[in-house]
Amino acid sequence: MPILEAAKEAAFYFIGVTTGKSSIMTVFPKWAEALGLKAVIKGIDLPLHAPADEYRKVAEFLKKDPLSLGALVTTHKLDLFKACRDIFDYIDPFAEKLEEVSSLSKKEGMYCAHAKDPISSGLALESFIPGNFWKDHGGEVLLLGAGGSSLAMSVYFSQEKFGDNAPKRLTIANRSEPRLASAKEALAGLNKKIDFRFIHSPAPADNDKLIAALPPYSLVVNATGLGKDAPGSPTTGAVSYPRNSMVWEINYRGDLLFKRQAETQQKEKNIHVEDGWDYFIYGWTQVIAEVFHINIDQPMLKKLSAIAK
Repeated sequence: MPILEAAKEAAFYFIGVTTGKSSIMTVFPKWAEALGLKAVIKGIDLPLHAPADEYRKVAEFLKKDPLSLGALVTTHKLDLFKACRDIFDYIDPFAEKLEEVSSLSKKEGMYCAHAKDPISSGLALESFIPGNFWKDHGGEVLLLGAGGSSLAMSVYFSQEKFGDNAPKRLTIANRSEPRLASAKEALAGLNKKIDFRFIHSPAPADNDKLIAALPPYSLVVNATGLGKDAPGSPTTGAVSYPRNSMVWEINYRGDLLFKRQAETQQKEKNIHVEDGWDYFIYGWTQVIAEVFHINIDQPMLKKLSAIAK
């Protein structure tokens, strides 16, 4: 359990697994300067699937400490929400639906839980997937991992505003059956036009088979955390992607083995391979805007991305 000490100045927290290795620890002070914010960033590291009482201690500390303004939550989004739901004074609709939290903030005396991933993942997807991609080509989506990011993307794709420009089938594959069952329950009745599948896929070779069975112009996403929070990849070196597909590694740091495996087929099969940089930028700026109650427009967003690079 990390040591939690009362903040001596305005503090913004990063709740993760290996926060000290994240570039945000050096980037945030420069972002704060650009945004005119007087605050420091502090990391809180918890092990994967930490005990509920550890999540509650962190959430209670942030709620009660006057100078602790809020936090971005990564990796622990589902577990922290489940353990701390009763602690929050306000829960936004996305957080209610997904039963996860990626942003903790305070507003008008209330301790607020937000799920920003449907917004940030959508912005990242729209930055590299062409308009009318699904309507024109009829591809599918395969999300490897059943955690918060996969649920958020499922909610994004299921929005009624897309009409016919949505994947006809969306598959979530996960090596743990309980997490898969939880995802199925959370996404029940989301969009009847999309065929949702939930497949137990315990080994990388099982994911290889799922990828090989996809039609051309499909999207495959590594949302497992492998390659960042833990070494390795959810696919093997023998994975074979469909032609003209999109491969998204949502991590931006780590060994990124999944991304490197896909890149070996990039030219031969006309695959677009995307990393997690834009997702990183959108994810952080969405939470910063919420915690500090500011608006970050497109010109500033570009400036912050340039600073981070």
